[in-house]
Amino acid sequence: MGFLSYSMSMSLDGFVEDPAGSIAFGDPDEEVHRLSNDQTRGTSVFLFGRNLYDVMEDFWTAPERADGHPVEAEFAQLYTAIPRVVFSDSLTSVAPGCRLVRRADALEEVARLKEETDGELAVGGPGLAASLVDLIDEFRPRVVPVVLGGGKRYLPLGADLRLRLVEQRVFDGGTVHLRYQRVR
Repeated sequence: MGFLSYSMSMSLDGFVEDPAGSIAFGDPDEEVHRLSNDQTRGTSVFLFGRNLYDVMEDFWTAPERADGHPVEAEFAQLYTAIPRVVFSDSLTSVAPGCRLVRRADALEEVARLKEETDGELAVGGPGLAASLVDLIDEFRPRVVPVVLGGGKRYLPLGADLRLRLVEQRVFDGGTVHLRYQRVR
């Protein structure tokens, strides 16, 4: 049986996007990127909402990623080797290595995948994560030392979660990685 994790960079005030919709504030330095690579090595399936899929797929499958900085090239290789499920009602097709599922079927599909998959299913995107919040087993925010004052939240308003901190790491650049497991 698999488990569902949710990992994204967020501002100190809890936002994964700034008010203009940019995630650039969270661009990782090399040290933080290595953590992402390590986490990705343990991932069996990526689960993306439409917006994060658009950002990730175009960027990490571009040919120049394989010849870029070694940490980025490693992530690109890991990323393209992992199956990706995209939850969207507006897309009609997705790239090779990806499978399209309608948003209305997200809960049922992810519950099925958790039953059938050994290892980690990594959800990306705050909208998709909000719709799956009751299925998420681990929350892994990377807190960037910046206050945005608005944007998209890491967690939905009204979420009632009981969590236990099981890992924390402070990076030289000030980003803090936190890993919480749900207390059931």
